[in-house]
Amino acid sequence: MDLDFDLCFQATRSRDPRFDGWFIVGVRSTGIYCRPSCPSPVCPKAVNVTFYRTAAAAQLAGLRACKRCRPDAVPGSPDWNSRADLAGRAMRLIADGVVDREGVPGLARRLAVSSRHLHRVLVEQVGAPPLALARSQRAHQARLLVETTGMPFGEVAFAAGFASIRQFNDTLREIFASTPSQLRAAHRRGSPQPAGVLTLRLPVRAPYDPRGVLRWLAARAVPGLEEHADGEYRRVLRLPGGPGTATLRPASDHVQATFRLTTVADLGAAVARCRRLLDLDADPRTYLPVLARDPVLAPLAEALPGLRLPGTVDGAETALRTVLGPRAAAVVAALGEPLPAPDGRLTHAFPEPAAVATAPPATLGLSPARGPALRVLARQLASGELVVDEGADRAAARRAMLAVPGLGPALVEELSLYALGDPDAFPAGDPGIRAAARRHGLPGDAAGLAEHARRWRPWRGYAAHLLWAAGQPAATGRS
Repeated sequence: MDLDFDLCFQATRSRDPRFDGWFIVGVRSTGIYCRPSCPSPVCPKAVNVTFYRTAAAAQLAGLRACKRCRPDAVPGSPDWNSRADLAGRAMRLIADGVVDREGVPGLARRLAVSSRHLHRVLVEQVGAPPLALARSQRAHQARLLVETTGMPFGEVAFAAGFASIRQFNDTLREIFASTPSQLRAAHRRGSPQPAGVLTLRLPVRAPYDPRGVLRWLAARAVPGLEEHADGEYRRVLRLPGGPGTATLRPASDHVQATFRLTTVADLGAAVARCRRLLDLDADPRTYLPVLARDPVLAPLAEALPGLRLPGTVDGAETALRTVLGPRAAAVVAALGEPLPAPDGRLTHAFPEPAAVATAPPATLGLSPARGPALRVLARQLASGELVVDEGADRAAARRAMLAVPGLGPALVEELSLYALGDPDAFPAGDPGIRAAARRHGLPGDAAGLAEHARRWRPWRGYAAHLLWAAGQPAATGRS
């Protein structure tokens, strides 16, 4: 969304929560920045207002976060998960903590550009360079830990990625106009959390259909790696500092997330990956109107105003699982890495691509066509020849997957949708989607359905899940 001043100011005057996360409202006369829906009784004058794409850009302008509306506690911009350009890829990697772990040169290497070019592009399109964006993210993570845990502040500073206690203290005072002690004292915490356990409330962009996301995840859950029961989804996470687990209980306006981590330094990556998994930052106002232009999809879109496109916490895992299909459970049981301490029924992490590439054929149990394709795919993922992480070049990854003998265009569409998170990928060959299409008067053959789906661009992935949801018994009703 372009930052059209009149549109942004009208949204701010009306305190429209639908725009929270899309942009930041900077008020020069007070020196603060807010979310558009800030409940302050006084609307700022237009001459005193500047709009920013990110909180980091507002912070660079010398503004501090509003204590009334807490602009850091909102869903992120939907742009960063859907965009395939350099800025979108960089924002996803920064959210995953790459700058904290590898620095700006490491981020630039991941994106195959120079640090100078990356700096220029982010300043132009986002309003802040990589270091400022990472600093803003560290401040938000530190605030979460200060307010929701009893961790000593030194441990919080380390976990959030700060280089020193002084830097941690100075940043929180500058951005939130409060010391860590003041933030903790002002926040009413409940019972102390067990050691190594962090429970957070993840904001959601409304409307949100949690039942649809859980149905999708539950239908594909792999024992030992995932489980679903009583409206709760749990799974193992492979994180930079070691394995962890996430327990996610979605509601219509938030997701309660409980993380058990090897190191709290992985909290930012765990949160970012779970937000992508549940598609929490998506804005249905961008894609449902496009789909509703088709008379066939219009009633389906109206029935599911909170439609989401379930994502991935690990692109390589998702790519291998997509090719394995029903054999994924057996492969996890045979090759999965046992957790140091099982978390209930969660016992194994998904095997590394290298382990899959060298596994005996009997372990994989695939057909003569898919077995070799899986091995080549796993070998390329293990070597880095094929990258399907948050910063992957989707077009380049698609070309590389099409070159793998035995995958074929139909399977590559599935891989693009679920492993790369491409919102315009469309697996027309999926039997469930084709069956739902036939029931609603659309072409039932893959070629005819793919041709019809061209009118749904650039949101064909959401159309696929709209059709999938329409074929489920509990797909009706608003959330």
